[in-house]
Amino acid sequence: MSEKISVTNAIRVLRAHQITYTEHLYAYEDKGGTAVSARELGVPEHCVIKTLIMENEKKHPAVVLMHGDCEVSTKNLARILGCKTMSPCAPDVANKHSGFIVGGTSPFGTKKTMPVYMQASIADLDMIYINGGRRGFLVGMRPADCARVLQPQWVDVAIDAH
Repeated sequence: MSEKISVTNAIRVLRAHQITYTEHLYAYEDKGGTAVSARELGVPEHCVIKTLIMENEKKHPAVVLMHGDCEVSTKNLARILGCKTMSPCAPDVANKHSGFIVGGTSPFGTKKTMPVYMQASIADLDMIYINGGRRGFLVGMRPADCARVLQPQWVDVAIDAH
């Protein structure tokens, strides 16, 4: 594919940390989610990592990284974090916190510094595909490199979505 990829804040962060990554453009479909990106890249949806902006009852935001084919147990996440509730932010609120547009949210280079919680089983994968900072653009990398940049708290809050 010869389309020129714009340098996003996410890419700037990866370059600054000297992370080795691959760039993957695909035809973004509104509300298609990780099923579409996995299909377009020809990779298992389990290896496509979604970046979710969530908030607790005090409206404090956090980034949650989860397998594409799984959901987040918000009850378990809240219990682990010691708060009453954790829930997904409304799209406009998520956009404000991250500086990205929902569907193109990357955990790298967010506008606000937020705690990052990463599903522990992501570390078991050889390669992950995560948003590169715009719709229709994923970056492939080793989970260890992702963790080195983000310094996440590892959590086990996955629920099978299928």
